[in-house]
Amino acid sequence: MFVGRWRMQERKQEMENALSPASEVAARVSSLFVYPIKSCRGISLSQAALTPTGFLWDRNWLIVNDKGRGLTQRVEPKLALIEVEMPKHAFAEDWEPNKSSNMVVRAPGMDALKVSLAKPDKIADGVSVWEWSGSALDEGEEASQWFTNFVGKPCRLVRFDSASETRPADPNYAPGHIAKFSDMYPFLLISQGSLDFLNKLLKEPVPINRFRPNIFVDGCEPFAEDLWTEILINDFTFHGVKLCSRCKVPTISQETGIAGQEPIETLRNFRSDKVLQPKRKPQGKIYFGQNMVWKDRLGDGIGKTIEIGDSIVVLGKLSSPAEAAT
Repeated sequence: MFVGRWRMQERKQEMENALSPASEVAARVSSLFVYPIKSCRGISLSQAALTPTGFLWDRNWLIVNDKGRGLTQRVEPKLALIEVEMPKHAFAEDWEPNKSSNMVVRAPGMDALKVSLAKPDKIADGVSVWEWSGSALDEGEEASQWFTNFVGKPCRLVRFDSASETRPADPNYAPGHIAKFSDMYPFLLISQGSLDFLNKLLKEPVPINRFRPNIFVDGCEPFAEDLWTEILINDFTFHGVKLCSRCKVPTISQETGIAGQEPIETLRNFRSDKVLQPKRKPQGKIYFGQNMVWKDRLGDGIGKTIEIGDSIVVLGKLSSPAEAAT
């Protein structure tokens, strides 16, 4: 273990030393998050394994209503109160679940629910989330009753079926890339600088969990990530493909499940498409964060993982937010 860690750090140093003069170490990874059940609470990690659809286990599950439509905090804010716990070693790149491996789900006033990580046999047809529809794996009656009781309306818990389904990312911005139940793209990156800038304008500062990123970085200027079209983390290339358009979820306290007006009202004043891209026709969008895809793996690094402390090396960037894809 020690030798492997040493070799990984040595490899990282070699990568940084070999960077061209045009590139820059712009920031470092400060936090990593996965959200196994879409719109429920996230899990903070010290390192995260990469897959083409996002971090391992990210948005693998979806809560659906009796019509198969995916539920999110936009319409069910109390989903913010649902906590998810995965097995201790589940986030290791080479870990495989066995028959006794469970995801544990908790919520106020509810007994803990254990969901087996073994693949269920039952198929749920007619599942949809945003523009996508298809089939998914149904996690059964016990899970269905648990979520029905908590949400207060008929619900089922389904798992993305990678063996039979593919969900493309938006081909207008990320052709050839895929996602599971994330909104549209595999990764969302936000900087501490951007959050700090926003919080200085708010009467009550908000934590980063309001924005549900996967990769949280520190050490760069506010909204520097808007301009990043290509970055290197560890020895992996990520492309910034589109600024993240925000819905009402950032207004929902992830501790109470109660919605307010902020920070969207404040963001509207300086992060709307009208402000950032005045020459384009405004669509009423508000942006915070950069959607990203993992392009490929470079070199012979050990393990497809990134971890807290990894450098963010900018390989390509725009000159102004007006050029950014929105």
